[in-house]
Formats: sequence, C-alpha cells, structure tokens
Amino acid sequence: MMTKKLMLSFLLFSFATTIFAQGFYKDRSHKILVFTKTMGWRHQSIETGVHALRQLGKKGDFNLVQTEDALVFQLENLKQYDLVIFLSTTQDVLNSEQEKAFEAYIRQGGSYMGIHAACDTEYSWPWYGKLAGAYFNGHPNNPNVREATIKVVDTNHASTKHLSQDWVRTDEWYNYKDLNPNIQVVLNLDENTYEGGTNGASHPIAWYHEFEGGRSFYTGGGHTIESFSEPAFLEHLLGGINYCLKKD
Repeated sequence: MMTKKLMLSFLLFSFATTIFAQGFYKDRSHKILVFTKTMGWRHQSIETGVHALRQLGKKGDFNLVQTEDALVFQLENLKQYDLVIFLSTTQDVLNSEQEKAFEAYIRQGGSYMGIHAACDTEYSWPWYGKLAGAYFNGHPNNPNVREATIKVVDTNHASTKHLSQDWVRTDEWYNYKDLNPNIQVVLNLDENTYEGGTNGASHPIAWYHEFEGGRSFYTGGGHTIESFSEPAFLEHLLGGINYCLKKD
C-alpha cells in the first residue's frame, strides 16, 4: 500500500513538473543557442555572460541553451534555434562539416550574433569572417582594459536607441581587420579618448548586416565580467538580440 502511494506521489510530481516546464517554455516564443567553445584564450567573463543572457531572456521573451559541444552544429538541430550567439569563442571551434551546417542554417534564414572574441574565431574560414563582419587585430596592453568614448552612429537601431550620443565605458577595445564593407555600423570607437587604437577615425565597435539570407549582429564589448552587470550594455545586447530575432 505504501509502495503504491509513493509511486502515485512520484507520478503526480512528475506530471506537475512536466506541466510547469511546458508552461515555462510556452510563455517564451524564441529559442537561442549560445556557443561558448574556446580553443585559444578563454575569457573569464563567459560564464557571467551566459547568466546575464539567461536573465535577459525573461525580458526578451526567449529561452537560452548554452553549449561548448560543436556536435550540435548539424542543420536539423540548428533549425530549432532562432539565433546562434557566439559568446567570446576563440580560434577554430568547428570542423568542415559543422561549418557547412552553419552556413546552411544562415542561408535558410537563421541569425548570428557575435560578442567580443567571436571575431577572434575561425580565421581560416573566410565565410565566417564575412558573417561576423571582421576579424580581431590586436588590442591595447598594459593595461588592456581602458576607459574610452564610443560615438553612437545610429540612434534608431534597437541596440543603441537607449544611448546618448557619447557612451563612456571601460572594456578591452579590439582593433579589427578584414572589415566587411557591407556592415552597418551603429557604434564607433573614438581613438582620441584612449591609447592603442589602430583603425583610425573609422573604428567600428558594433554593427549589423543581412548576410546570405540571415541576420548578423556583432558587438566588441564584453571582455570584462563587469560588462554583464552594466544596464546600458545589457540593453545594448538585448537590442542586438531583438534585431536578430526580427523584432525590430
């Protein structure tokens, strides 16, 4: 008798848990994959970034799945996601078959978002460089983290409309090479406000573009752990996500 009661209690608990989980996911209309695999430098801010993105999901109406397993890059699996975020990935993180699957995902209308070291990724895969919009080309040192002023180029974009014309913040400021001429710049880094910039007067630090059927957004911020507790930076990320989810 006791065994039957225990079994019934377990079944009721399982049923209630399932209903709760279904309701939780049903309330959010988008699903995002966050890829955090690193084969080079690993940023200490990655785990904090994942947590922050999960919290943004409550506000942005999306569920988030985080992985470092490149085996998920199969087209049929990727189709379930509205957006794939590369969060400070580094170096070669996908093999040739996984690269083909991701290309097909984008060409079928999927979206990509890169954060910080996402541009320090896949140098031998030119398609990825064009999707991301640029490749990493060094940063200041001693110290690598500095205060700088960012000029808002596009005040109407979802990722910048909350910002004033000048945005002063502290981060590790990347220089870039192989910039895709088709990117639409939303933020430009003012090299007169810090030392170590090499791009000159035109130093994009966040941008978007449509690419081969999909959408792409990149931001150079996010090196520091503190970045992911800055309200303005979090709103910037959410705006980029909303662009990729075609909610703009």
